[in-house]
Amino acid sequence: MRRPLIAGNWKMNGTKAEATDLLNGIKAGVAGMQKVDVAVCPPFPYLYIAQDLLAESAIAWGSQDVSQEPGGAFTGQVSAAMLKDFGCRYAIIGHSERRQFNGETDALIARKYAQAVSNGLVPILCVGETLEERESGKTEAVVAKHIDGVLDAEGVDAFAHGVVAYEPVWAIGTGVTATPAQAQEVHAFLRQRIASKSKQIADGLRILYGGSMKPGNAAELIAQADIDGGLIGGASLKAADFIAICRAGEDNA
Repeated sequence: MRRPLIAGNWKMNGTKAEATDLLNGIKAGVAGMQKVDVAVCPPFPYLYIAQDLLAESAIAWGSQDVSQEPGGAFTGQVSAAMLKDFGCRYAIIGHSERRQFNGETDALIARKYAQAVSNGLVPILCVGETLEERESGKTEAVVAKHIDGVLDAEGVDAFAHGVVAYEPVWAIGTGVTATPAQAQEVHAFLRQRIASKSKQIADGLRILYGGSMKPGNAAELIAQADIDGGLIGGASLKAADFIAICRAGEDNA
């Protein structure tokens, strides 16, 4: 039985005061939950607040990106070792916004994945198709390409140390959500893609849904056989909403 994971991706939102209030609210709200893993991924400047406020809690924290380089003359980048130094457990890799706005390729994302794993971080590898790609029947080809970027570069064993998040780009921040059946279909395909190399690793791999999961649909999505939690965007910025989604994970564990 895979343990559900609910991870909040704050993106580029919040102030120091807002981050503090949000973390305190989440910490109080998920106290006592024992069947779900909870994580938050604030902007880089607020990682120290997460480290300070969450150190004695069961909530993990992580980054929204990581450099593909171990260190050196790479202005503006943050290494996996630095993130580990701030107590990070997770690192989001290859989010669709990084692919779209920063031109990140599957090859680059595979290098970031490897850096995370080699430094003891758990990469959350994001995969997903655009609306045009879905309407053209290319969903499986697109997500397979995203998965294969890491599979080909690092081998199936790399997925024993990571998490996958299916984030249909057409459902991110739009209020539109894939139906549970649509989401389950892609999650099952992703798991089978890994299972073709190692059934054992595929069976243990957590695959999260990352397309506008909200309190109102979280339970039905997480109840699907191959959906193991959520990578939460907008709803992670409201303590009550995020806590409700965590509760759905707890109740469906």
